[in-house]
This record gives sequence, structure tokens and C-alpha cells, in this order.
Amino acid sequence: MIEKFLSLSHVKKQVILALLDAFIICLVALISLSIYSTASNFIDNYILLIFISPLLAVSIFIYYGLYREIIRYMGFDSLWIIFKAVSIYALLWGLCAQLFEFQYMFEPVFITNWSLTVIAIIGSRVFGKWFFSHSIGTSQLSGKNVVVYGAGSAGRQLVIALSQSSEYNPVAFIDDSSEIQNNFINGIEVFSSANFEKLIKSKRVTVVLLAIPSASRARRREIIKFLEPYSILVRALPGVAEIAQGKVKIDDLHDINIKDLLGREPALSDASLLGLNIKDKVVMVTGAGGSIGSELCRQILLLNPKVLILYELSELALYQIDKELTEMNHTDVKLLSFLGSVTNTNRLEHLFKKLHVQTIYHAAAYKHVPIVELNSTEGINNNIFGTLNCAQAAINSNIETFVLISSDKAVRPTNTMGATKRFSEMILQALSINQIKTRFTMVRFGNVLGSSGSVIPLFKKQIKNGGPVTVTDPEMMRYFMTISEAVGLVIQAGAMGKGGDVFVLDMGELVNIKELAEKMIHLSGLQVKNASRPDGDIEIEYTGIRPGEKLYEELFISENYFSTNNPLIMSANEKMLAWNELKIILNELEESIIKNDHEKLRNILISSISEFKPQSEISDLLHDKNITES
Repeated sequence: MIEKFLSLSHVKKQVILALLDAFIICLVALISLSIYSTASNFIDNYILLIFISPLLAVSIFIYYGLYREIIRYMGFDSLWIIFKAVSIYALLWGLCAQLFEFQYMFEPVFITNWSLTVIAIIGSRVFGKWFFSHSIGTSQLSGKNVVVYGAGSAGRQLVIALSQSSEYNPVAFIDDSSEIQNNFINGIEVFSSANFEKLIKSKRVTVVLLAIPSASRARRREIIKFLEPYSILVRALPGVAEIAQGKVKIDDLHDINIKDLLGREPALSDASLLGLNIKDKVVMVTGAGGSIGSELCRQILLLNPKVLILYELSELALYQIDKELTEMNHTDVKLLSFLGSVTNTNRLEHLFKKLHVQTIYHAAAYKHVPIVELNSTEGINNNIFGTLNCAQAAINSNIETFVLISSDKAVRPTNTMGATKRFSEMILQALSINQIKTRFTMVRFGNVLGSSGSVIPLFKKQIKNGGPVTVTDPEMMRYFMTISEAVGLVIQAGAMGKGGDVFVLDMGELVNIKELAEKMIHLSGLQVKNASRPDGDIEIEYTGIRPGEKLYEELFISENYFSTNNPLIMSANEKMLAWNELKIILNELEESIIKNDHEKLRNILISSISEFKPQSEISDLLHDKNITES
């Protein structure tokens, strides 16, 4: 019957509600008049007054919009409107009673009619709200009972929002404050975290919603670590800054952010450094469409350069970042987008000189280890000679600052990609001593969250598809940092450089990839399927280390490093080759690329980078004798 009523059109529901109100109004008027009149007097004078009352009331209720309100979503503002509408009706009804010359205790009749109508009309709405919410909740929310972690302002607003949804049914609050524990908020009891295991069983909780937007990331990590063993779905509200402009909505809920799992507090920025190489300058970003390059462009644009130049090989990537920046450009910053390769020296030098470029952030590189391993000649050509071309064109064009985006894989590299990154650093180190026109700076850091090819989006996709989640090795460890944090530190480090500096970002603690996968599975409300739990949901499959990969990433080649004014930026004193030596090696590399001599390329990299210890044999596809034209 309830479902049949809910399926009616809004107009039909309005008519039913108006008829119900008319009945209530008539009944209340009858009671009010009966109390203070005799039977004969009543029949003679007041039958007409009773029949007029619903017409008067319903007309006023329509005017005040009482029938446009959906009862089960009704709030306190609606009750105030009902109170005003009923009061006006009661006043007009009293005036009508005067016109009919009602002679028996007018004031008591008026007060009685007004108070009973307020109670009856508001009471009918409140009962309807409770009845339909309870009925819908009982029929639709089975298996989705939720606990709201945090009974503060955000948690209370969230519960109000949940009452208007059929997706979640809040059954309890969890809060760390002993002052409000064992009390009720909006009819929902507040428990301590010590009661959580009991709550899950007694109230069949399947979801926990975190409503602690002001908590530090370290505190959020503690809570997530506490919730992890229970294998329930955990979702969260965004941070304070993200909800400051509006009320909490259910749409604000999102899956647990990987940043909360890492527990790393965001880095503080030095405003004096951020704009030093950017504000009112002509700035260029190579690889502008990549994960790091695009975030560089976003942050640079907000620092008000005179001109921001995007340089990108991929037409699609260039189109996407150009469109995004154009939409967010609310100042007079001039945006210029250029298609081109960093291996095209003439184009680079012509562009630098024509546009009077002052600062370059060189983010263009092939970065995916297995792909570069299979295409080593292109990796070397793009990463090493692309950097060389940009650097030499910068010197020839009198560019002030050149910042290279390096990688932790440059440290004791075990793959071609890492070797090319270390060689790129050596090029800039040598050129810094060989000239004084351009200030070269290198910034080295590890994995960034959410970048193209990153393990995090892959895990999310695999969990969503039901698994398995693929991990290369149970001992695999990696550093992680958010893209926005890494780029902010890159910009600051670039401003610190004196020339030839190798800066290393503090990446926090190494993260075990297998444990990260397990946490993501648990916090999705699922169980890891393994030998001890064969009835689990998602299996972790170990695929083996890929060519060129190593188990542990490092940030420093030697122990010779020192701190800077920013605790998250360190300066490494790495050994280098003189330009004269390096130039000979570069000529040999170029000749080997032309000849497609993979073995010689490998040997040159090993001899010039003493720390390079290849983890695998040469894997370049064109070196594979089994690949033929057929």
C-alpha cells in the first residue's frame, strides 16, 4: 500500500493531503465550537462556520506552499511555515466567527481552535515524515546500515542528509569525545570506538562514513588503521576547505583517499620561493600534457607568469591541458601551446629566442620502466638527448633558470629508464660548471599518486572488477607523494638552486605494495582471498618483477647530502663527469642509436654510470631475434 501511494503522481498526493487537512480542520473547528456552545445554539448558528473553515485553511495552505513540500524530506523551516499558515488561518477564522456573531466566550474558542489546529496539522506532518521514512528505510535499506564516525557539525549535517536518501540508514555515531558518548543526537546514539565491534554485529553495520573533515591526515590514518580489520566499506567526507562553501551533502562522500592511508601531512609552501622564477616571467613546461607537466602548468598559472608556454609531443594531451588551463585562466596570463619533440633542437632554440623564455621546467620524458626497457633506443634518445637539446638551446638563448624533473630511479639504477635519468642529471651537472648563462637545477623524487600508469588507479579498477589485484612481488616497496605536493616542492627547489644542484624531496616512509593492496581491499568492504580465507572476495596475484624493476627505491646515491631551509627538500652532493668526458660518451651513444646497437648502448651506460647494475638482460624488442617481419 505504501509503495502504491509513493508511486502516485505529485498532484494526486497533493489532493489527498488537502482532503486530509480539510477533514482535520473541520474536526478541530467542531471540537472548538462544541466545547463552548449548547446543542441548539450550535446547530442554528455555526454549521456554516465549520464548513467554511476547510475552504479558508486549504486556500491559505496552498498560498504558503504547504502542498509543494515532500513530507518525508521536511525540515524545521517547513514547520515554521506551517505554524505561520495555521496562525493566519486561525485569526481569519476567528474574524469569521465574529461576523457570525458568535456570542459564547470568543477568546477561549479562538485560542482552542488555533492551538488544536497547530498541533493537528504539524503533528500529521511529523507523523507522516516518521512513518514514510521508517517504511522506506525498512524496505530499501537492508544491508546498508551505517555508522557515522564523528558526531560533530559535519556528522550531524551528514545524518540529516542521509535521512533524505534511500542509500544509507544511520544507526549509530562513533565519537572520541567522552562528553557526548552515551547520548543521542537526532535520535541516534553516540558510542565510543571501544563499542565498534559490538555495533557491527548487533546493528549489522556494513558501511562506515567518516565525518571528520578537520582531522589531521595522521589522525585519519589512525582511524582507518583501526577500521581496516573489519572489512567494511569506508567512505569519507572531503576536507574542511572543500566543504567550506556549502552544506554537507551525500554527494560529498567519496572513497577513502589513498593520501589518508599514507598518513603524510601536506607540505607547507614558502610563498617567497614559489613566485621567484615565475611571477611576471615567460615560463615554459616541456611534457606539459603529462601527469607532472600538467600539474606544473596548473600551479604556475596561479602564480601569474607573464606568458605560460606548453610544449608537448602528444596532440591529444596538449589539447586537453590547453582546454583546462584556458577555462581556469581568469587573469591576463598569455597561454601558448606548441606541438613538438624535445629531440628537435632547431624548433626549441627558435621558440626560446622568439618568445624570450626565462624559466623552463623540463618534465618531458619516457618514464614507464617496462616500456622503456622494450624500447631502449627511443628511451635513451628522448630522455638523454632530449634533455641535452633543451639544455644547450637554453644556454644559447640565455635562459635564466632550467629545472629538470628527475626520478628516484636515477639512484643506483637497475633499468634503462633510471640510467637515462641519472645521465640527464650528469649532463646538467657538467653544463653548470662549463657555463654561467643558465642556472641548472635537478629535483629528484619517487612515485606520485594518481599519475598515468600508477599502481593506485590500477588497484581501484581491479577491485571494482572483482579482482584479482596484481602485485609484482610481496616484498615490493615504493615511495609515494601527491602530485600537487611534489610539484609545489619542485617549484620551491628550483628557486633555491645556485647552479648544478641536485635536490631530493623527502618522500616519507617506504610503502609495502602488498600491504597497500590489502588495505584498499579491506576498506572497500571486501576480504582478501587466500589460503587462510578461501571464501574471501579478492585475490592478490603475484606476477613477478618485470624487466628493469627493483624491490626497493632509493633517493640518494651517497650519504653526502644536507638539509635546506625546507625540511622536505634536501640537497645531494653527487659525483659527476666533466663536460669533455661526457661529450665523448654522448657521441658514442648517438652513434650506437643510429646503428641500433643495443649491446654497445648498454655497455656505454654501465661504464659511464658506475652505479648502473641492470636487473635484466637487454629486452629491446628490436634486439629480440625471435621477432621477424612475419
